Amino acid sequence: MSKLSFPCTACGQCCKKVNLSEQTDYLNRGDGTCRHFDDNSLLCTIYEYRPLICRVEDYYEKHLSHLYEWDGFVKMNLEVCEQLKDGK
Repeated sequence: MSKLSFPCTACGQCCKKVNLSEQTDYLNRGDGTCRHFDDNSLLCTIYEYRPLICRVEDYYEKHLSHLYEWDGFVKMNLEVCEQLKDGK
């Protein structure tokens, strides 16, 4: 049975706060935002070639599938998404 894709809404909040994680801080352009994030379109300028950490399904399969079930992983990530949207 194949799993559903991660339900990303493309709000850009995780891209605007790459400085909050040591795994993504190297992408920081100096203001906490990813250097590949386009402020006008709210899209990634290197989407097809984005780092593994930015590819939710691929990162999960490579690093986390032995620790979490997909549904639990999605739930955790959606909770973080809501915290980022709320400015927490």
